[in-house]
Amino acid sequence: MAGPTTAERGDRWRESSGPPPIRRLRRPRPRTVAVGALAAALLGGGALWLLYGSAWTRVERVTVSGTRVLTPAQVRAAAAVPTGDPLASVDTGAVAARLRRRLSRVDSVDVERSWPHGIALKVVERTAVMVEDRGGKFVEVDAEGVRFATVAQAPTGAPVLRLSLSRTGSAAASARRFDEAALVREAVAVAGRLPRAVAGQTRTVNVRTYDDISLELTGGRTVNWGSGEDGAGKARALTALLKAAPRARHFDVSAPTAPASSTS
Repeated sequence: MAGPTTAERGDRWRESSGPPPIRRLRRPRPRTVAVGALAAALLGGGALWLLYGSAWTRVERVTVSGTRVLTPAQVRAAAAVPTGDPLASVDTGAVAARLRRRLSRVDSVDVERSWPHGIALKVVERTAVMVEDRGGKFVEVDAEGVRFATVAQAPTGAPVLRLSLSRTGSAAASARRFDEAALVREAVAVAGRLPRAVAGQTRTVNVRTYDDISLELTGGRTVNWGSGEDGAGKARALTALLKAAPRARHFDVSAPTAPASSTS
């Protein structure tokens, strides 16, 4: 009779030897846990001290870039960054808000920490697209219709805005619907639609009502623009009229599909 096979002998051995021993994971010793916690606390405390208590990371300088009309000294004074304070504690949002509030010429500013000792102020100034003449002084107006500064001399290339608002008849109803700030924005939008060649010849933008905006060009020429609606169509019509009637003195593009010009 044949003896047991190799597989049968293996099964008998496993039955006699029993299940394999279970390995138990060792729990970390309390002393090891305490040492680790202490090390983490020391590292965290050291980092906090480095950021807030050390002289190595305190504000020592404030740099300014991007200015055109403003001086770096004016920006630093308005920003009032607390030198000597921990760099990490500087409220960059408050610095930016303070700058915009104190210097109306500032359109936007990025306030960045420059480790280990600096604050960098990256300024973008407003640009005047037109000015208001107020008795020899000029109030600069940007592309959003914001009046932001008064200067003694008008910037080169900026047309003069004249608000001749009528308060009688139908103009009174328009004035109630569109306040002065809205009309200034409308004038800025009209100026922004002008072709570059025409913009360079524009000396004055006159606003009486929302629907009554006109331009004065070089050489005593005038343009009846009407409202600010369909500015692109009116710009194309005006460009065509200027080429077709170079000797004309008055142009009317208030209805851009039926533009007109005259020599009188």
